[in-house]
Amino acid sequence: MAAGLPYADARCLVAYDDQRNAVAAVTVWSAGPGKPGLLEPMGVHREHRGHGYGKAITVAAAVALQEWGSWSAIVCTPSSNVGAVATYKSAHFSATP
Repeated sequence: MAAGLPYADARCLVAYDDQRNAVAAVTVWSAGPGKPGLLEPMGVHREHRGHGYGKAITVAAAVALQEWGSWSAIVCTPSSNVGAVATYKSAHFSATP
């Protein structure tokens, strides 16, 4: 996937705990300067949930998009995914219909 054209404006970020274990990951997709960017997918290893890693990786993804010139960051997750919605809200994302 990383060798494909759609990935040219995308990056994967990985968060590690203090024991150097990968605990969370996210992919960010940029539409270019002045356009919104997308964070998707984002996940936290089940054994490491509830420690703030989801919020941290989400904020890091938004910063990466900002550095690329994105004017906003969006996520697309079902409202039924309660854990993801809570994570995105903790990182100051707003829910929209």
